[in-house]
Amino acid sequence: MTATQITASTGTGDTGRAAERSAALPTPGRRPRRRGQWAAWAFLAPVVVYLVVFYAYPLYRNLDLSLRDYTVRSFIDGNAPFVWFANYVAIFQDPTFWPALANTATFTLVSIAFQYSIGMALAVFFFQRFPLSATLRALFLVPWLLPLLVSASAWSWMLNSDSGVVNAALSAAGIDPVNWLTSPQWALVSVLIANIWIGVPFNLVILYSGLQNISTDIYEAASIDGANAWQKFWRITFPLLRPVSAITILLGLVYTLKVFDIIWIMTRGGPGSSSTTFAIWSYRLGFGSALPDLSPAAAVGNLLIVIALVFGLIYIRAQRRLEV
Repeated sequence: MTATQITASTGTGDTGRAAERSAALPTPGRRPRRRGQWAAWAFLAPVVVYLVVFYAYPLYRNLDLSLRDYTVRSFIDGNAPFVWFANYVAIFQDPTFWPALANTATFTLVSIAFQYSIGMALAVFFFQRFPLSATLRALFLVPWLLPLLVSASAWSWMLNSDSGVVNAALSAAGIDPVNWLTSPQWALVSVLIANIWIGVPFNLVILYSGLQNISTDIYEAASIDGANAWQKFWRITFPLLRPVSAITILLGLVYTLKVFDIIWIMTRGGPGSSSTTFAIWSYRLGFGSALPDLSPAAAVGNLLIVIALVFGLIYIRAQRRLEV
């Protein structure tokens, strides 16, 4: 072997060993990247645990309840037989189903329509920034800040047939008193009035925040073109508030579907089933008697979840269309 070949082979060996050592050493960016990933998982872990414990597991248990025949004894020892969809068939065949469905639809749609309309009108009104507008706007938040127990109790007192201030005002005006809470014709109207009063401030706050994101230059240009107040609202305000309006209506829908406190305190779903919604019916089945029907109560609760999920998917699809 010549000297040149020895040198070449030695150099090649040194280069190979150097390449192996460099490959064995960690790259400078690998370790910080791994640390960042571990930090991200550490921050994400509490959220995952919260969702699993307070959302995923309760949903699973509720579904399991609705697919088994649970009694008080089997609920304790856990030996409840599978009946699959027998509980759902039972609630569909129950005489309370259709009145509860109609009441739920009426209560939800009417509440959202009035809450959104009144909230929009108040948001546009307070956006004019007149003297004391901030003070009056803060006063409108009082129904939203009060506990539901207090609000519902106050409305029960005001709508009382014998000693309520509403009937006292009607009598002073020469109108016959109304049995607001004990009449099948007026019980649902009574809880609707209370729920609308409670929900208007939420719509006011969200829609007022959306109005603040609309540039005043657009309104000034419309004024120069001769647009009146109604044209400004219909052509500018309402279209530009569609994203905010969509999330406001969706949140109002989900909240109204599960309203329980107001109806239970004011009418307890009665008289009869005249103000019974799915939320009230589920509570009655599960906790309204000495021998609760836990599985049908869970089935009714799952119907509410499915309804809310359907509207949530509709909202997501509508948002995607707007983005396109």
